[in-house]
Amino acid sequence: MMMTGNSMELYVHIPFCVRKCAYCDFCSFPADEETRAAYGAALLAEIRLAAEEERKKGKGDRRITSVFFGGGTPSVLDAFYIEEILASIRREFVLEEDAEITLEANPGTLTEEKLAVYRRAGVNRLSIGLQSADDRELKLLGRIHSFADFERNYRTARQAGFDNISVDLMAALPGQTEQGLLKSLEAAAELSPEHLSVYSLMIEEGTPFYERYHGKEDLLLPSEEEERAMYGACRQFLEERGWKRYEISNYAKEGRACRHNIGYWTGVPYLGFGISASSYIDGWRFINTSDLKTYLRAMGEGGDGLLALRCPEEEVTRERAMEEFMFLGLRMTEGVSEDEFRRRFGVTMEQIYGGVLERMQRQGLMEQAGERRRLTEEGINVSNHVMAEFLF
Repeated sequence: MMMTGNSMELYVHIPFCVRKCAYCDFCSFPADEETRAAYGAALLAEIRLAAEEERKKGKGDRRITSVFFGGGTPSVLDAFYIEEILASIRREFVLEEDAEITLEANPGTLTEEKLAVYRRAGVNRLSIGLQSADDRELKLLGRIHSFADFERNYRTARQAGFDNISVDLMAALPGQTEQGLLKSLEAAAELSPEHLSVYSLMIEEGTPFYERYHGKEDLLLPSEEEERAMYGACRQFLEERGWKRYEISNYAKEGRACRHNIGYWTGVPYLGFGISASSYIDGWRFINTSDLKTYLRAMGEGGDGLLALRCPEEEVTRERAMEEFMFLGLRMTEGVSEDEFRRRFGVTMEQIYGGVLERMQRQGLMEQAGERRRLTEEGINVSNHVMAEFLF
């Protein structure tokens, strides 16, 4: 697969949290200070080794356009390590001056001191996990904060100089109504963040929510029709107030769409650091081990290095790359470019997907806008069905 220019993104996984939420199936867990310190040192080692590998391949001049600290809760880690990691990235890679550098944070874990270090280190975007403005819903989700905690941390971040803040909310919660979701949206919108994400609750196996709700979804969770109504009301509410929907679950003020996530959806290569972090580079995809002991041992003094922590690599075939171009690109409201498809793959979108495109358009699920193909509003409502049509 052809890469998009000479740019690359970096993802840094911080798995630590104060307490694992009841719905969360991400690689995250509480840890003591000694474990966090060992992990911070291991991340620095992995960054150095990965940069050396890039230089050996003759790719050391790739420009880093964005860095994203995700988790877990990155703001649980001592801010010193965030500063050290970014300093290491600047030493080892070519970090663009205007790179978007995002750090995920949970209310109750931010302080004036941490925020000052983040700013000094170069973090220029925060993504704060509110999830709900209803304290009863927050308790149900297993969150450690109240809405008052969120509001306090948000204002502290503004005072610290952060002018690009994203707020995450969840929809289709047990017992949640459309009006309840709108109340949370209104509370968040009053603070005027630059970006808002609204994700539906997913009941994932292995979580307390799975034990509680699996097999009972029809009785305890909003129906598909109610969920669609929630998303419709959400879009209307936010777009009337200046947030434009640019992806199925994401809204932004002008010029404030998340550049890092757009990179994922448009095929920009990326390297992931830390346990369970994914990478996609030079036509190959791999995932780091999710076992903390294995990771620390591989990155420790005398450890076996990158090969010991990376799960078997998977080559992204031309067919797989086409699939991803379509089902990832269609997540964005602007859709996918026919010109870009032809440039990357040497054939037209019609030659590969003509029948599917015609059928989806006939059913009112897709439309053409110039040289782009995109989902209609009804297509967004059944996006999983539409995207599955583009799998070989």
